Amino acid sequence: MKKFLAIYLGSAEAMAKWMAMEGDEKESKEKAGMEAWMKWATENKKSIVDMGSPIGKTKLVNKDGVSEVKNEIGAYTVVEAESHEEAAKLFLNHPHFTHFPGDRIEVMECLPMPKI
Repeated sequence: MKKFLAIYLGSAEAMAKWMAMEGDEKESKEKAGMEAWMKWATENKKSIVDMGSPIGKTKLVNKDGVSEVKNEIGAYTVVEAESHEEAAKLFLNHPHFTHFPGDRIEVMECLPMPKI
């Protein structure tokens, strides 16, 4: 089996709308979303290597040092599958975009480290 990294992405505009929700509406949507996410995780538990987590603020590190930066990454998950296509299909109709303000999920193969 191959390993694949899934990155959950969402636009700043969608996230701003989500953050602007208040009170019972936000709480209700968040609860329903997390229940759907856990249902997805249970249904796919044989494929999930690392459930992952939400991602916090980002720091950019380059030859000039460390600086603040923003991106659209919201969370990650690591799964196992026979093929890239099979791994990607695990995320069809995922709660990231059916219950939360996420736009898309990118799935990429985790390649083996080159041997020295």
